[in-house]
Amino acid sequence: MQFGITLSNRGILLGLTTVPKLLALADAVEANPLFDNLWAGDALFANQRLDALTLLAALAGRTSRVTLGTACMGSFALREPRAFAYEWASLDVISGGRTRLSVCAGGGGGGAWDKESRAMGFPSTERRARMIENMAVLRHLWTTDETPFEGRFTRFEGINLLPKPIQSPCPIWLTTNAGRLGNGQPDAGGSSFALKRVGRLADGWMTHSVSPEGFAQSLDIVLQAGRDAGRDMTDFDNVLCHHININDDADAALADAKGYLDGYYGANYTPERLRAWGVYGPPARCIANLRGFLGTGCRRITVRLATQGDAMTQLRRLTDEVLPFVVTPPATA
Repeated sequence: MQFGITLSNRGILLGLTTVPKLLALADAVEANPLFDNLWAGDALFANQRLDALTLLAALAGRTSRVTLGTACMGSFALREPRAFAYEWASLDVISGGRTRLSVCAGGGGGGAWDKESRAMGFPSTERRARMIENMAVLRHLWTTDETPFEGRFTRFEGINLLPKPIQSPCPIWLTTNAGRLGNGQPDAGGSSFALKRVGRLADGWMTHSVSPEGFAQSLDIVLQAGRDAGRDMTDFDNVLCHHININDDADAALADAKGYLDGYYGANYTPERLRAWGVYGPPARCIANLRGFLGTGCRRITVRLATQGDAMTQLRRLTDEVLPFVVTPPATA
């Protein structure tokens, strides 16, 4: 199992961090062999933040080892796919082939998400269909030349897009979760329909708010759907998005994480919802929680440091007191 960090690019707008601090955190991840991936969240007019594509381009120029991805690209259905195919291919070239594009429909529900879709000229009910078609547009432009495309939302005559991504295929993952942002469903990483769609269409799977048992069961659905579609799923990749707050006082850890996440998403999360979404407390509790995903098929876990305090302090505790003991348990007296 590998580990990564999801950067708090919305935190800059909320005063939780600064650009220099965010980049310094990314530098620390790049320098530490315990990590092999960095991620940035994404949205457009709802839950606004630094643009993920721009941030990842900045990270590509100051890293050389870790993979760089979106967690997840909530604006994907809203973006013009031909232009985005060009932008992401360029990012893959700049990064030396280290990108992981994980897309989702966005639109967690409610007025802000509906307003965001209307601002881009279509109803929110079209977001999933546009997401799937945009995936097809990207793959078409990355793998063909002078070949026309005819879709429901996008049509064009034969064009030649350059640069092509370094990776071939350049991976496009799908993100699922059963409860979206409002609640958790620990026994499933998404609806059966959504999970089967991942297996049929995606190069990898991202999820959150799921128990180890739910992760394993959901992954089985994904992999079987892929095999049923005639795909070789041997190298199919996945990542669990998690939150963590390390504090010897478990109540203080949960309170700090709640303040952070309530502010980040404009919500009022219950303790049960928060616990479905991550782990908060002393190192031993964090180790046990992360170890629970060993043997489930989970290939990597990326954590967001859910603190209103100093993220670098949390990173140090994560690397010194937690991650070294996830795969190798601490010795007991």
